[in-house]
Amino acid sequence: MNVLSIQSHVAYGHAGNSSAVFPLQRLGIEVWPVHTVQFSNHTGYGAWQGRVFDGQAVDEVVAGIADRGVLGGCDAVLSGYLGSADIGHAVVGSVARVKAANPVAVYCCDPVVGDVGRGVFVRPGVPEFIRDVAVPVADLVTPNHYELDLLSGRTTRTLAEVQDAVAAVQALGPRVVLTTSLVAEDTPDDAVDLLASEGGRHFRVRTPRLDLSVNGAGDAIAALFLAHWLSTGSAGTALGRAASSVYGLLRQTAEAGSREILLVAAQDEFVAPRRTFEVTEV
Repeated sequence: MNVLSIQSHVAYGHAGNSSAVFPLQRLGIEVWPVHTVQFSNHTGYGAWQGRVFDGQAVDEVVAGIADRGVLGGCDAVLSGYLGSADIGHAVVGSVARVKAANPVAVYCCDPVVGDVGRGVFVRPGVPEFIRDVAVPVADLVTPNHYELDLLSGRTTRTLAEVQDAVAAVQALGPRVVLTTSLVAEDTPDDAVDLLASEGGRHFRVRTPRLDLSVNGAGDAIAALFLAHWLSTGSAGTALGRAASSVYGLLRQTAEAGSREILLVAAQDEFVAPRRTFEVTEV
């Protein structure tokens, strides 16, 4: 299985491709990483060095891959944080190029826009591009609760409202929606929910809330969910496996008191998580 992953990259720590690529590889998937930025570290530190690439740079790398005659063997395209609409157009163009070579390939879009407490943290124009251009051509999307509300134009508090918001996002184009960091009215204070939705069915996993603040976990779960969905064709199964792995990763990170997710130290969690969680249809 081959995945073209177009995301940011950091040298130190784990975010974007440096969070998504290794878990996919650990599961036996070949990854073709294309970087949209190369930074010293993720921006959560407030200071970093490096540079942002433009859409042309992405186009050139993907064109070089296409020159090898291998796009027909690409099973999926994965994208995350978009630094600009220009980069976004390059991603969507790459998706079209892959699907022309392999019509059954899928596009998984992690619509990174913002989060509770932080609001929108991407550049002007990016939220509109994601909603109006990227999401409609995606097969899978992986918003957090805040981003689900933004994409659907709703404010959701109950599970029923969340399900309606998911349906509104699916009406834009994607057939699979994974909602992460979900906190509904029935979510206990010491827990966090994840909801995977496909074909009118909704599957929920509830995990304990951990006391930590890190970057890159969303990039990892999007990659893991895509991997398991590709291998099983089941949103519910993919949810259970991805949620269990990411919980194990975050639990080990919290126990170590690390500012960075312990992606390498916790790598066995991607293959055989020590704790698994029940998937319930809701």
